[in-house]
Amino acid sequence: MLIPDDLRYTTEHEWVRLDGDIATVGITDYAQEQLGDIVFVELPAAGTPVESMRIFGAVEAVKTVADLFSPVTGAVIAVNEQLEAHPEYVNTDPYETGWMIKIRVTTASEFDGLLTAQAYQKLIGA
Repeated sequence: MLIPDDLRYTTEHEWVRLDGDIATVGITDYAQEQLGDIVFVELPAAGTPVESMRIFGAVEAVKTVADLFSPVTGAVIAVNEQLEAHPEYVNTDPYETGWMIKIRVTTASEFDGLLTAQAYQKLIGA
């Protein structure tokens, strides 16, 4: 199971990579493994405001649907449109081709409050 050290994590199993004021968000390798084969990803449109730890979308797997929670507050500036035709990218490469949204962050301090890779490993018992 991959848990990259350069990312931060939520207790709801999202990851975030911060580059300046742009946060790239997806779900963790652990989350995609627990969900199983993902068949649909529901994401907001660019321009949609999001709030830290509020629902921004959902993923549908063969046997379940799970809400997606934004790790930071801001506005969606990009959506991974490839996931519409290829939701399986979330399973095969959750940290690169399986990213979900990019957010222009308005409260950068929220990033510091997220879990480190080590704290996330403890959370999931890895």
